[in-house]
Amino acid sequence: MRSRDAFRLTGIAAALLAGLAPAQAPAQNVEPLVPYGASTAASSASVGIGYTPDDSRRFGQYNGVTESGVYGLFDFNLVRRDDETGTWQHLFGRNIGLDNRLLRWEQNRQGNWGYFIEFSQIPRYEPLSINSAVGGIGTANLFIPTTPTSGGPVELKTRRDAIGLGFSKAFASNWEVQVAFRNEEKEGTRLFGRGTTGAGPAFGNFEFGPEPINSTTRQLDAKVNYTTSDLQLSGGYYGTFFDNHHNSLNFTGGQASLATFTPVGLPPGNESHQVYLAGGYGFSPTTRANFKLAHARATQTDSFIPGVPLAPGIGGNLDGRVDTTLAQAGISARPMPKLGLLADLRYEDRDDKTPVRVYITPASSTHDGTNEPRSIRTITGKLEANYALPHQLRVSGGIGYEEKKRNTSAVRVVSFRETTDEISYRAELRRMMSETLTGAVSYVHSIRDGSPWQLTTQTSGVVGSNLIAPIHLADRTRDKVRLALNWNPIAPLTLNFQVDNAWDDYKTRDGSSIGPMEGSAQNYAIDADYVFSEQWRATAWYSRNNTKAEQTTCPGASSSGVCGAQTFQATVKNLSDNVGIGVRGKPAGMIEIGADLSYSDIKDEYQQQALIGAPVASLPNVDTKLTRLNLFGRYALQKNSGVRLDYIYDRYKTDDWTWSTWLYADGTALSDPNHTVHFAGVSYYHRF
Repeated sequence: MRSRDAFRLTGIAAALLAGLAPAQAPAQNVEPLVPYGASTAASSASVGIGYTPDDSRRFGQYNGVTESGVYGLFDFNLVRRDDETGTWQHLFGRNIGLDNRLLRWEQNRQGNWGYFIEFSQIPRYEPLSINSAVGGIGTANLFIPTTPTSGGPVELKTRRDAIGLGFSKAFASNWEVQVAFRNEEKEGTRLFGRGTTGAGPAFGNFEFGPEPINSTTRQLDAKVNYTTSDLQLSGGYYGTFFDNHHNSLNFTGGQASLATFTPVGLPPGNESHQVYLAGGYGFSPTTRANFKLAHARATQTDSFIPGVPLAPGIGGNLDGRVDTTLAQAGISARPMPKLGLLADLRYEDRDDKTPVRVYITPASSTHDGTNEPRSIRTITGKLEANYALPHQLRVSGGIGYEEKKRNTSAVRVVSFRETTDEISYRAELRRMMSETLTGAVSYVHSIRDGSPWQLTTQTSGVVGSNLIAPIHLADRTRDKVRLALNWNPIAPLTLNFQVDNAWDDYKTRDGSSIGPMEGSAQNYAIDADYVFSEQWRATAWYSRNNTKAEQTTCPGASSSGVCGAQTFQATVKNLSDNVGIGVRGKPAGMIEIGADLSYSDIKDEYQQQALIGAPVASLPNVDTKLTRLNLFGRYALQKNSGVRLDYIYDRYKTDDWTWSTWLYADGTALSDPNHTVHFAGVSYYHRF
């Protein structure tokens, strides 16, 4: 147990668990005016203290409450308005003392001008427990033990510090200029390593090599808006600039078979620039059009790792460049009171203009040593209509189309097709069956096809194995059905039901019986809301999700595309059951209480069975259970002040064998520990 500062500032709700609102005073009879950009028109502050006896990096992953101890609690929201000028000033602070703090100051005169400046921090603590003897963690120079060594505990975390500022100014009632800038500094260390899955002496060797994080990301957004009763236009510029202060990670020591895997390149610096114009025009009260035009250029010209020998003629950097052009137009109309129409067309051309150069010599049988640019052109369109029928019926339908065209490479290690196209048909029937019951059923049928398959090809020109179609390129037929009901059987009770079912059927090519075969997804959900009285209310919900995918494969396929002596089938499933209940009540005029309980049981399955040849063992299931209980109580000392009590119970339990059986070649071990966390807090709030 480690004691924290006796007055560490934070907001108990937002600091500890999403879903718990910051402490507020009881609702007032008269709603105040809300300033532009502010969350409330009244000023407020809350201060308190909290305690947890438990350590858990997963519970505190994004707020810093990772260790047992005492935490101070403090939020504030200060609002001031000058009635003579109509100028608002707003100072807002949340979780000021925790790692996920936010502080914002803004001033504006609505409809005229405004500006803001803010500071925020976002942490991320690695939830896995790590024991390692690797030296130099956190730097760009790592020492790997030459013999497996267990080592001691290692903490990995990152933190993003961001400063943002911006302003807006309106001109001549129709024009407005908005400019926003954000600078983010990210520091820390995250999971990384070196190794290989290929053949040879290094096969299956992986060494722990945490990546040092030290980067700067800048964003600039500037736009001009023009607005009339019929026409709305917005045009501007959006740019991003990423600078990684570490361009490589250097290794010493470690396995002799991995000695050549140093230095390892880290994400290079890059930038992007986009100009755009978007808008809409109302031809009439029932007809409206919209459009968007944009052009972007992304470049990556960061220098290669110094001292690494490259083939002649490569140059000092990738000289990467991708130009993206976007054009979109749509129109919606209601030519008759009962009929609605919609049409939309979108074109996007991602043109990779990176020079093609020989980076690896000598070339292998499946790679000619060059980089492969990835260009893709996408065209999407849709037509929809809806019509009101007698007897409270409304029918709607539509058709959608998507075509993707990709560049090709002379040498390919997987099967490939240049173009895929998908067409979808949708129909829905909605009806108000009574004053208390409304239902809808919808159906979507889509078919994906494409150009002829291009076989895998080696550098010698020999056609290689051509058995599996990549799942994003494979022919597919998809059917989706949804049923939704909203029922209000009695005045205080509201029920909502929803059922979704989807089926995927993947066709195999001639001469191939392996690859993705089929998939399915079922989602069932029900939620209820019951109002017992003006003082008491309860909610409850349940959902079940079942997603499954099946594929067949075989090891040792020959160059002619024939499977070896063994073929097996794998079925991957994700099944989850989720339930929750919540209660809010006011047992007395000055007292308010509430409780929220949720439970999730998530199971991942990987089942295998041999179709031909020797039996194949299935991998163990992974079962994860999450339990969370939030209790709160508020006692109003006066109309504008009071005391709030909070209690949080959080339990995480998993039998994930992925990390429990994993050991790096250097002896580093990772595990995903279970945890049970209790947190209790008390705070005083005041509204003024």
